[in-house]
Order: sequence, then structure tokens, then C-alpha cells
Amino acid sequence: MDPLAVALLVLGGMFVLIFLHVPIGVAMGVSGVFGFGVLAGFKPALTLLASETATLLSSLDLGAIPLFLMMGAFATVAGLSEDLYRIAYALLGHRRGGLAMATIGGCAGFGAVCGSAIATAATFGKIALPQMLARRYSPAFAAGTIAAGGTLGSLVPPSIIMVVYAMLSG
Repeated sequence: MDPLAVALLVLGGMFVLIFLHVPIGVAMGVSGVFGFGVLAGFKPALTLLASETATLLSSLDLGAIPLFLMMGAFATVAGLSEDLYRIAYALLGHRRGGLAMATIGGCAGFGAVCGSAIATAATFGKIALPQMLARRYSPAFAAGTIAAGGTLGSLVPPSIIMVVYAMLSG
């Protein structure tokens, strides 16, 4: 079969799977294995799938990801996020908009510890949102500040995304 026709069929099949609410990663994986199977044979496609999956899952580098998440859980239970927030507020709270700046600073510090944007946003949503609303910040501004600060969890090194990038780049 013509490789271009296979590519178009596989792409169409992937979109059908996505519209059927199959998770995007699964839809891409199934489509890729199916397309490779049509072009090279299904036995080599399944062999390659098993080999690459085993290689990826046996990588010691992946051990850093659950350790980051565990560190974030420890930091939350120990109250580190509240301490970071208090320190940032002591440094920036006297300025206009200081509480918002303290929230961003606290998010950056906590993001460096846990490495996850979602965990950072969830933690600071619980800590900073009541503080900001009590000081009469607009609810939309307070939520936007926490959401923007939460993204620092994946940008401030070390982070889970950077560990994955480092693994992929060798």
C-alpha cells in the first residue's frame, strides 16, 4: 500500500479515536503502531512496541518523577508552602500588589521543590486564595495570579518536565 495513503488513513483513524473520547496518547499510540504494522508488518510493529516500552520503563531516570511528587507531598504536609508564602509576603507585602507578588514568589519556590505545575497551583489555591480575598483582591485577579504562578512549577528548575526533556535528549 502507498505510504501516503497509509499516513492519511492512520491520521483519519487517530482523529476518529479522539472524537470517540479515547485519550490522545492512546489514540496516537494505536494509530502509530497500526500504521507501522501496515507498512512493515504487524509482527515487527508489536516487537518494536514491546521493546521500546520495556526500554522506557526500565530507565532509572524515570525514578526521579515519583520522587519529585513525593517531595512535593512531604513539603505540603510539612507546611513548607505556607512558610514560603509567609517569607515572600514578609519581603514583598509592604508594596502595592505585594500579596500577588508574594503569591508568585511562593509558587516559584514551591514549584522548585515539587516540580509540578498542577500541584503548585492546587496548593497555592488553598493557601493564597483566602488570603487574597480577605484583603479584597478581585476574585478573578486572585485566581489568575495563582494560575499564572502555578505554571512556574514546570518552569523553575528542577521540574518534572525538565527531567523528561533531559531523558529524551540523552
